[in-house]
Amino acid sequence: MKIAVDAMGGDNAPKEIILGVEQARDLYPELEFLLYGDETQLKSFLTDSNHIKVIPTTEMIEMGEEPVRAIRSKKDSSIVRAANAVKDGEADAFFSAGNTGAVLAAGLFIVGRIKGIDRPGLTSILPAAHPDTDKQKFVYLDTGANAESKEKNLVQYAYLGKFYAQKVLGIENPTIALLNNGEEADKGDRLHKAVWQLLDDADDLNFVGNVESSAMLMGKADVVVTDGWTGNAALKATEGTAKTMLALIKDGIMNGGLRAKLGYLLLKPVFSTVGKGMATSTHGGAVLLGLKAPVVKTHGSSNAEAVKNTIGQIKAMIESQVISQAVEYFNNQEVLEKMDKSNEND
Repeated sequence: MKIAVDAMGGDNAPKEIILGVEQARDLYPELEFLLYGDETQLKSFLTDSNHIKVIPTTEMIEMGEEPVRAIRSKKDSSIVRAANAVKDGEADAFFSAGNTGAVLAAGLFIVGRIKGIDRPGLTSILPAAHPDTDKQKFVYLDTGANAESKEKNLVQYAYLGKFYAQKVLGIENPTIALLNNGEEADKGDRLHKAVWQLLDDADDLNFVGNVESSAMLMGKADVVVTDGWTGNAALKATEGTAKTMLALIKDGIMNGGLRAKLGYLLLKPVFSTVGKGMATSTHGGAVLLGLKAPVVKTHGSSNAEAVKNTIGQIKAMIESQVISQAVEYFNNQEVLEKMDKSNEND
């Protein structure tokens, strides 16, 4: 199994990318890595080249560059070269922590989308917790691949999410919810009202209605569907809230006197477990679901641990053949016809 890595992408690249790759290589000796980037920089951080091949590139796509223009003009960039390796069959998957738009564009225009999927969606598996349910994780898409979406795109995300939850989370008949500004069926703008109706009418989707962002992590559904703009905004708000709460708790402990500090020592294992469960580094990257091969984008600020965990996620995807199964599933004429019902409203 070979993974093509954009070693220059991310705030901490290439050091943390290479460190994470080496940790994953030691953990999964059956993996091989193709590292694309500046040869001098990559080799300065690489301590052991076993199962790792450095492939020099002369260009780099910066975080603020216009995505489509960048991948078309910078053919020798680490992102474009890594995506081409997957397209040409030299690698089984593409991983990057770099420019999100460029990774999406490379996935769409180089790796290619599955027939019947108009716009692939960034898909994350997020933690869920609720005292009245045993749900621990749920599938969430689109988290930012498409700022604007049509009704048919969100319906396609529901089918993509359903398939991913079945194959990755092992849920036979996953429940599906639509992220909206209220739980009632008539909530939202024209787009969300129309999507609600289409999902409710689909007899092969286990649709349970709307879910508000405040309840998104509470285990209401196995799959939460949203447009990319809303999905990204809600995800960042959730991450920001978690960080704020941790900062407030820390401040309360530090300024709460001896009793607060003793209480923290007693509860330290609990804080550690909760913190690890909520950390973005624990759950890997976001999959650009709807493409012909695994394309995984992790957070730009990812450290070595996040890189290692994301590679573990990619390994599981390759072994389970979830993407090749998705290609076969969505090439089924019956599935395409069910999804195409939404075209009548667009």
